[in-house]
Amino acid sequence: MVTVSTAAFYGRANQQLGSLRTRAEALQSQIGSGERLARSSDDPAAAARLRVLGRQQRLSGVDADNSNRAAADLTLADQSLVSMADLVIRAKELALQARSTILSDTNFKLIETEILNLRQALFTHANARDAAGHALFGGEVAGAAYTETAGVVGYLGITDSPYTELGDGQVVQRSLIGPDVLNFDDGAGGTTDLFVVLQNFADALATGGTTAAAGATEALDLFDAGLEKITSAQTVVGTRQAWVETIGERRVAANELNSEEQAEIGGADLASTISRLQELMTVLEASQASFVRLSGLTLFDSLN
Repeated sequence: MVTVSTAAFYGRANQQLGSLRTRAEALQSQIGSGERLARSSDDPAAAARLRVLGRQQRLSGVDADNSNRAAADLTLADQSLVSMADLVIRAKELALQARSTILSDTNFKLIETEILNLRQALFTHANARDAAGHALFGGEVAGAAYTETAGVVGYLGITDSPYTELGDGQVVQRSLIGPDVLNFDDGAGGTTDLFVVLQNFADALATGGTTAAAGATEALDLFDAGLEKITSAQTVVGTRQAWVETIGERRVAANELNSEEQAEIGGADLASTISRLQELMTVLEASQASFVRLSGLTLFDSLN
């Protein structure tokens, strides 16, 4: 009977001390990790909500990556449009010079050379690449947006720029297609593009004389129309950049609220947890001391 009682005493003591140590270790873990829940069973409702918040954060990360790519491509498009506008402005300046009939054919030839260089530079900008290496103004085709065959420039891209998901059902197009930038009304009921206008102007300059001056006069109005089309494209791109930025600001605010809720639901209150740990350690130390004293007692100790 004594043996059974002694075994029970040690068993209960070990169980109680083990429980206290386990609780202390759990509090220490909360302090180290800053998390209140070690497993879902600690608080099933809170754990379920934390899983939802975690998924939202991961999806937000995907949306942020998409937004960053959209912002990068729109920036590249804006830079190319600025360069295109500068080219047209320079071409217009040259057309104003060439409109004078007092220029010599040599002067016309010099202007022709620069116009052809501007046309080549425009071709290069029209074939700019996006952040992924695809055609920036070709609807993301893998190859070039424009090609030139026998002096004729043709568009090879698709008919629309693809959309990118920004989150919460919001989308944006990361660029424009070439015809939306370079094609415009020719003033005679048809359409033309800047490549044709520049080439026709260069051909008139090559002829010289009154033909060159007349070609310059005709090109002036077309350059104005082309510049207006590029300016409109810049406005579109700028609007999209602002939209991406706005969505990004909303995402940051939502992520901050998400983090705050996660901390509130699953985060450990360090001050309270440390206080509870100190209290528990005091109880554990007292329990261990009591166990040592009680386990050292014998029947003779009790009789004295």
